[in-house]
Amino acid sequence: MIVLGSNSDVAVAFVEKILSEGEKFPLVYLFTSNVVKTEKLAQHYYAKFEQKCEVIDFDLTKENDFSKLNTIDSELLFCAAGYLGKNTEEGLYDDWNTKKIVEVNYSKLIVLINHFAKKFEERGSGTIIGLSSVAGERGRQSNFIYGSAKAGFTAYLEGLRNYLFHKNIHVMTVIPGFMDTQMTADIETPKPLTANPSQAATIIYKAYKKKKNIVYVTFLWWGIMMIIRNIPEFIFKKLKM
Repeated sequence: MIVLGSNSDVAVAFVEKILSEGEKFPLVYLFTSNVVKTEKLAQHYYAKFEQKCEVIDFDLTKENDFSKLNTIDSELLFCAAGYLGKNTEEGLYDDWNTKKIVEVNYSKLIVLINHFAKKFEERGSGTIIGLSSVAGERGRQSNFIYGSAKAGFTAYLEGLRNYLFHKNIHVMTVIPGFMDTQMTADIETPKPLTANPSQAATIIYKAYKKKKNIVYVTFLWWGIMMIIRNIPEFIFKKLKM
């Protein structure tokens, strides 16, 4: 299994879930920009599940040598890479903040996924799971830089799913709403609309086994976003969301 964003709370919970279900892999490749932290995670997986892991130093904000990834392959790719960034007015006009949001959530991320998608296509099998966000469903003033990157990522996964369907590769889009994770630790979220990583991992794992195309982590968000997507623009632009 290839895990992008391996230190993400949801990624950790998903790896634990799939291993606890008895699935084993020759290697789990943990992609990370924090090698020290991820090495401890790899040791944890081995101690608890006897699962061997290899930590791959890969920072999406830097130029990377893709040739070093040529020996890496797997039947399953799980992508939880993401960066929320600062979504205040200060963050909006911070060039570094904007660049990092776009690179980590979309522009450099899809280049990395494409590298492995090509291998999946050549082999003729595999599953790609990508975590997007409800923020990508419609541009809102509170987080539209992040939302625009996630909108692009959702569209990418949709197109990739369409392209790879006839090549026996499944692509699943996961759309979380509020999540109780490190990334949202400073944000107060409504409890009924917030899922914890363990809940999310269980939902994602079940959807993966059923080969679903799109799954909302909290089903209430499907209804909420259906309403938000259908608000007429002349009304929507006046709202503060």
